[in-house]
Amino acid sequence: MGECSDWDISQISIIVAVYNGADTLQQCINSVALQTYPHKELIIIDGGSTDGTVELLNDNQEKITYWTSEPDQGIYHAWNKALLRARGEWICFLGVDDHFWNEHVLTRMAEELAKLPAEIRVAYGQIMLLNGAGERLYAIGEPWERLRQRFLKSMCIPHPGMMHRRSLFEEHGGFDESFRIAGDYELLLRELMTADAVFVPELVMVGMRQGEGESSHPSSTMRVLQETRRAQRMHGQRFPSSSWLFSVMKVYLRLLLWRVFGEPIARKTLDFGRRLMGQPAYWTRT
Repeated sequence: MGECSDWDISQISIIVAVYNGADTLQQCINSVALQTYPHKELIIIDGGSTDGTVELLNDNQEKITYWTSEPDQGIYHAWNKALLRARGEWICFLGVDDHFWNEHVLTRMAEELAKLPAEIRVAYGQIMLLNGAGERLYAIGEPWERLRQRFLKSMCIPHPGMMHRRSLFEEHGGFDESFRIAGDYELLLRELMTADAVFVPELVMVGMRQGEGESSHPSSTMRVLQETRRAQRMHGQRFPSSSWLFSVMKVYLRLLLWRVFGEPIARKTLDFGRRLMGQPAYWTRT
């Protein structure tokens, strides 16, 4: 994996990439600092923020193992830089808008990680989706046995808080920095096309804020789907799956609703459809 050879088999490395994230970074840092699991380190890579993030990092130096602030080429470049500093046997990634769900999640996860055979290099729990105000929407994350085949068609396992064994990066390398959105999916395809992951039941790992405004627009979902398809082609999937095509069709329907009826009515209509399918509201709450 590169630079750091002083690694610890009991340690968990938490990596955060940030750019102008002063509004939420403190909660993220605090959620790591409050973990009851003692063998942890926090690595933060800032992309040259100008909104007070650097001052916040300075004020929290006692809670951060390593941080730096300099221009970078996006989140995957930042994560790759952090990997060179990581000393843990297990490594996880948090977004600046994410936080550990409670102070015991790493302790609970570490108990499960200690039971895993060496060939298992990915472990995950659930994440709780939150709106911009921090209100709960619903939890996502299902057992790997249900998702194994679906994963080849879409990124259906939650990445924030997911545990990656160090040897995964030693074998497969870091993130492909040509991706802007789906680099985590592409990396996991390298591993999980032929290997298994483990789901830890009844464990919400992370609270994850959902994007508002432009980031929740259907056009953003289309960019995710385009990069997802590129990752699949890289790994031998010449033709798109029916589920991928169905996802594209749904995005075009959302775009049509946005343009014809306007965003407020489109959001209400989409959530009406979700309720008909027995799913909780999402679009009117983000």
